[in-house]
Amino acid sequence: MTTAHDIDVERFIADGFVKVEAAFPRETGDRIRALLWERIGLSPDRPAEWTKPVVWASDDTGQGPFAEVIGSPRLAAALDAVAGPGGWKRRGTVGNMPIRFPHPSDAGDSGWHIDQNDPGADGAWGIVTSRPHTLLILILFSEVGADDAPTRIRVGSHLDAARALEPYGEGGLPFFTSGPVLDAASADRPVAYATGLPGDVYVCHPFLVHAAQPHRGSRPRFMSQAPVFLAEPLRPGSPSPLGQAVRAALPG
Repeated sequence: MTTAHDIDVERFIADGFVKVEAAFPRETGDRIRALLWERIGLSPDRPAEWTKPVVWASDDTGQGPFAEVIGSPRLAAALDAVAGPGGWKRRGTVGNMPIRFPHPSDAGDSGWHIDQNDPGADGAWGIVTSRPHTLLILILFSEVGADDAPTRIRVGSHLDAARALEPYGEGGLPFFTSGPVLDAASADRPVAYATGLPGDVYVCHPFLVHAAQPHRGSRPRFMSQAPVFLAEPLRPGSPSPLGQAVRAALPG
C-alpha cells in the first residue's frame, strides 16, 4: 500500500505534480467506462456516432465504482503527502468527466490555464487567486497514450504562476483573464503529458499550468478532473509541500 512516505515530495515541490500509479484497480476504471458509455448513449463499437470532440459526463452520487476511486487509500496517502494529514477534504464524487473523442475539430478548450480555485462568497467560482482553496487531481479511467489527448502539463509552472498571481492577492483575477497571464509567465517551461493506465492519478499543485489538446488517436479518452478542497486556503507559510513550493517561488 502506498503511504505518504512513498511520494517523492521533493519532486512534487520542483515539478508541481506527482503521478500515483494504480491509485485504484484497473478493473474499477473498466467498470466506470462501461457506465459512462451507457450514460452518454454511445458505444465503443459504433465509432461513426462519435461526432463531437468532447462529451461531458458527471458523477452525482459517488457510489459504485466511483466510491472506490474517491475512497482509494493510495490516493489519500498521496494527498496527505502533498497537503499534509488533515490538510484536505475528501470528495463525495469524482466530479466532471470530459470524454474526449478522436475528431478533426478542436473543442476550443485547449488554452493554458490553472483551474478556478476560489468558490467565492456565493459559490459562483470564476476566480483564480494566489490563495487557492483547492488542488487538482487528474483521474484516468482509460489507457491514455501520447495520441489520446493527454492533458499537457508545463513542468515547474506552478512556480511561475505563484509569482504571477501574488500581486493580485486574494482578490485574484477572473478565470478568462488569468489564462493569458499564466501562459506568458510559464511559456519557457518543458511540457509533460498525463499519460497512463486506468487507475493512475495525477496529483497537481493548484498553480500548475496545464491544458487540454485535440485527440489524434483512435480510442476515446475517459478521465475526471476534480478539485480537492484544502482544509484552509493555501498560504506561503503553510508547512506542507504545497506551501513549500509557493515559498520556493516567492523567497523572502
